[in-house]
Amino acid sequence: MAELREAHWDVSWDAPARRDKWGGRYDTYIPDTLLTRPLVVSPDVAHMAARVETAVRGLADTPGAMGLESLARFLLRSEAIASSRIEGLQVSAQQVALAELATTEDAPIASFNENARLVANNIVTLRQAAGVLAACETISPQSFCDLHRALLPQHPQQGIRDAQNWIGGSDWHPLGADFVPPPPSDVPSLVEDLAEYLSGAVHAPLIQAALVHAQFETIHPFADGNGRVGRALIHTVLTRRGLTKAAILPVSLVLLTRSEEYVAGLTAYRYLGRVDGPEATAGVDTWLETFLLAVGVAVEQARHFVTMLAELQKQWAERYLAFRYENGAVRQPRSQSAVMRLLPLLPEAPVTTPYSAQRLLGVSGPAARAALEELADAHILSRKKVDRGTTAYLARDVFDLLTITERRLASTRWDTRESAPNRPIPARPQG
Repeated sequence: MAELREAHWDVSWDAPARRDKWGGRYDTYIPDTLLTRPLVVSPDVAHMAARVETAVRGLADTPGAMGLESLARFLLRSEAIASSRIEGLQVSAQQVALAELATTEDAPIASFNENARLVANNIVTLRQAAGVLAACETISPQSFCDLHRALLPQHPQQGIRDAQNWIGGSDWHPLGADFVPPPPSDVPSLVEDLAEYLSGAVHAPLIQAALVHAQFETIHPFADGNGRVGRALIHTVLTRRGLTKAAILPVSLVLLTRSEEYVAGLTAYRYLGRVDGPEATAGVDTWLETFLLAVGVAVEQARHFVTMLAELQKQWAERYLAFRYENGAVRQPRSQSAVMRLLPLLPEAPVTTPYSAQRLLGVSGPAARAALEELADAHILSRKKVDRGTTAYLARDVFDLLTITERRLASTRWDTRESAPNRPIPARPQG
């Protein structure tokens, strides 16, 4: 049964301020395990879960859904900034894309700053780690540690924590903290239970994702980075259960934007008393409703992005045809030409070099360069010198669309005209 367990904190005599030199009694929260806990969900929440799950599955059938991979990759950048101490918003989506291209293609590109390289490396590593986690047959406690290391490779404290941590209050003691997770002695068994629950399919996918995230945040098994790991586990569940092919839903950013409702939902989940009692049922229902609302919003915003992307691709096609006619072309372009094959790939590769286009299309170097030059002449791509002898071709329209989406996701009403973004975000696109 979930309980508050009394503990004692010794005075931190080396604390810098008098208010931090406190010691005394405090309570840690020990949750029920997931495998042995009966779950009672109200009919309203169960119906809500079914509706939202149908909406998530329907995303794959949305025209232009392949563009969601582009959204997912760059929203990882947004969360990396929102969830870490990376300085400011000097790290633009364009810089991260250049750095990621340099990382994945081993290309001679130097036109980005060090923060962009760090974020790009983090994105590449996280996607690889998340892919492994989603595909493996059985999740283990070490799986969580591997994901944590991928997210925070430089953190001095790797692995399951061996000291008490807490949320809110003083940095020097847990007295008066907003929440104190289980003591270190209880963490290994709770993580083992969580790993086994995540490996199975006892509940519906969205219910499982909600419980995995809430339980992970309640255990708080790492010294730092629990929020990012916990949010990554949401996508692990959705991918393992077949709802999505990758982390294509901006659930994390919706939860970050609605932070007050998010914290209130997690707090309600941390009930006391009998596991099958009314307080426990009401608390879990509150959290599930909070989570399902966030997933529903994420689906709406992802669908909106796909719709705008489809319109953008239509504009590109019209722009390219107009360019051809203005330059004397009398025939429609061949569907298998390098240009026509490259156009639908631009959302996935908004920064391209002749070398990367050659690999992407499986054509010769001159053919790849000619296709990029033609799209640049048609004002679909922009040229950018990124190193001596190397020109990158940027689909700036895609970056503008990503910026608009990122700004919308930081607004509590999902529209910056109705409510201003509530966290640091990129500036509005010019023009």
